[in-house]
Amino acid sequence: MNDTLDSAKLTDRVAGLVEAAKQAGADAADAVVAMSRSTGVSVRLGKVENTGASESEDMSLRVFVDGRVASVSATVNSDAKALAERAVAMARVSPQDPYQSLADPALLARQTMDLDLFDPTVVSADRLRDDALAAEEAAMAVSGVTNSSGSGAGTGYFGMVLATSHGFLGQYGSSQFSRSTSVIAGEGTKMERDYEFSSRLHFAELDSPQDIGRKAGERAVKRLGGRKVKTGTVDVIFDPRVARGLAGHLTGAINGGAVARKTSFLRDLMGKRVASASITVTDDPLRRRGPASRPFDGEGVEGEKLFIVEKGVLHHWLLSTSSARELGLTTNGRGARNGSSVGPSPTNFAIEAGEASPQEMIRSLKSGFYVNELFGHGVDMITGEYSRGASGFWIENGELAYPVSEVTIASNLKSMFMSMVPASDLDRNFGIASPTLLIEGMTLAGN
Repeated sequence: MNDTLDSAKLTDRVAGLVEAAKQAGADAADAVVAMSRSTGVSVRLGKVENTGASESEDMSLRVFVDGRVASVSATVNSDAKALAERAVAMARVSPQDPYQSLADPALLARQTMDLDLFDPTVVSADRLRDDALAAEEAAMAVSGVTNSSGSGAGTGYFGMVLATSHGFLGQYGSSQFSRSTSVIAGEGTKMERDYEFSSRLHFAELDSPQDIGRKAGERAVKRLGGRKVKTGTVDVIFDPRVARGLAGHLTGAINGGAVARKTSFLRDLMGKRVASASITVTDDPLRRRGPASRPFDGEGVEGEKLFIVEKGVLHHWLLSTSSARELGLTTNGRGARNGSSVGPSPTNFAIEAGEASPQEMIRSLKSGFYVNELFGHGVDMITGEYSRGASGFWIENGELAYPVSEVTIASNLKSMFMSMVPASDLDRNFGIASPTLLIEGMTLAGN
């Protein structure tokens, strides 16, 4: 963690808070400080619209007393003794929870791995402004672009310090840099909007403002002239931007908490085939420079790379200590702090790449629908029913023929994963990542 976040002071703070909880009568306790700093600049039509900066240091304490648990949140300058006594008093009047506990000491990270998550580069507000303006200028230079929805650039830092009463004390930090732009093409009732962005842990790896702007402009212009198509059964290709949403639905379905609550459409399918044999899904918290990497989870457990789905067969849930105990399993280091609570969460989660390129996948279809934007929230995670508004391009004789808009695609996530084929273009610069995906036999509602 970088020195600017004063990690030594915060380490002493969380360790002292855990000790105060033990002195107040807690059987066990953990304390965490999550800190963040961010600076951002947004522009529109060549003028700065907003410049903002934020900073936070939030502390929480979780205590366990006679099978009961309570959590309190506070600022880092709160009185440790008073905070601990209040938490213990709350726990003593709380109902017993047989699943809540600290993680098994044998599973705790023995050392904090250096995953190269922090870039100390300082980016000035002037540089952020110039990058945002350059991206917008490049987008507006694309023929057919008529207006701007805005452009932005930002920088930020996140850090976490965790201490537990069974001897764990760890910390790590990560940086974040971003650029984005959104523009409008066309006029009147025939306008279309699109965007492009880049987000990286290391500043030098960001896409250039010019590339971001050009891509945003070209995307918007290509959408002009969208039309409906006939209702029917079609093969659908999902652009990576929307395919990542399908991967996100999978993370929800394998979340141990959802499985324990029986709110997942995959709840009874562990060890069974849930996707086509071409689908392998991984989750890797220890990937160097991974956008969602972490040397330990919100409970101090060091995770490892998991093959969640291997050649279509489901092998793992995402588990924290409490969700694992409820399912009669062992945590796999996917516990994430959410304020004062801990729940399962993915890390660097990816539907792995296939063999065919996106272009080869498109050429393989005599007709079909290439989707690059989805609308609405028509996904039932209990049954898997899936229905979303969509736009994109119609595929005719292996080529993108014309823009399509105002249609709906529908199926069930169970059958969608069973017919899913991945392309070769996986981009791991996203915490939830997916290549282009082909799904056969979806229902399209249009004319």
